[in-house]
Amino acid sequence: MLKKIALPIFILCCTALTALAQKTDTLSITLENVKYAYPVKYFPITTEGQDVRMAYMDIAPTQLANGRTVMLFHGKNFGGYYWTEVIKSLTSRGFRVVVPDQIGFGKSSKPFIHYSFHQMAAWNKALLDALGIQKASILGHSMGGMLATRFALMYPEQTEKLLLENPIGLEDYRRFIPYVTTEEQYKSELKTTAESVRKYYQSSYFTLWKPEYEELVRIAGGVTYSADFPRWAKVAAMTFTMIYEQPVVYEFINIKVPTVLFIGKEDRTIVGKGLLSPDQQALYGQYRFLGKQTAAKIPGAKIIEFDGCGHIPHIEIPTEFTVALLGSL
Repeated sequence: MLKKIALPIFILCCTALTALAQKTDTLSITLENVKYAYPVKYFPITTEGQDVRMAYMDIAPTQLANGRTVMLFHGKNFGGYYWTEVIKSLTSRGFRVVVPDQIGFGKSSKPFIHYSFHQMAAWNKALLDALGIQKASILGHSMGGMLATRFALMYPEQTEKLLLENPIGLEDYRRFIPYVTTEEQYKSELKTTAESVRKYYQSSYFTLWKPEYEELVRIAGGVTYSADFPRWAKVAAMTFTMIYEQPVVYEFINIKVPTVLFIGKEDRTIVGKGLLSPDQQALYGQYRFLGKQTAAKIPGAKIIEFDGCGHIPHIEIPTEFTVALLGSL
């Protein structure tokens, strides 16, 4: 009789523990319960009949101000939270640093709109104008590199330097990635779990997994528990389509501002990689070649390469990256 009673109690306890774990790990899709290292403000935007807001940090220099500003554009799977050490390094050298979460990402609104690099660039320009900043160096990582490129093409007079950290879009994905509709991509995004995020980060972003990277997984995976996760997944699908349909690779030759590429040579990032066979995957996303090819396309561009480093140099090799970044500024 005791065994019959004990089993349901055991099951009930396991269920309660699972629910508690889910509650602990759950994050809102606008990351209200993720603490950023610096105060977050919001820039109001009206687009397609909707009132939305863009989260951003505006951090003053901690040492004697040099009068210069650096704006940081995050990658597709991230927000301003992963720039903390870069911000500290820049502000300690006298730079003002502006760190937006792009619309659709991080703490910013997640509207159903037509996502466009041109529109995002215009919003970031409007933010700089509102802050009274006439010129800034733009550092873009991954998807942020595509956006930074578009910004420099649209606003060369406001771009002091273009700094590209393992940017995606160095290839035209339409040439070799099978087309999927936004709806098909949405169904794929809905299957995201914390564990699938971890596996992707381990296999795609870093050469060696370290415990401190778990915080990135906690944030990216935490939104999958949210009741609003379908909205997050829909926006993720929309921005996947934006990347696929709006290449910048053909316009590198038109860049007119001083440009530096920071390339982790072990990076093998391909947007839509899962749609390719292993043999096809081996043909693309080879940053040890793509970095040099891209630098050759951009007039006067410089390239700094990092051996034994993957997609996110500023996290995987922070000291080396910081030295290279400050030297380039």
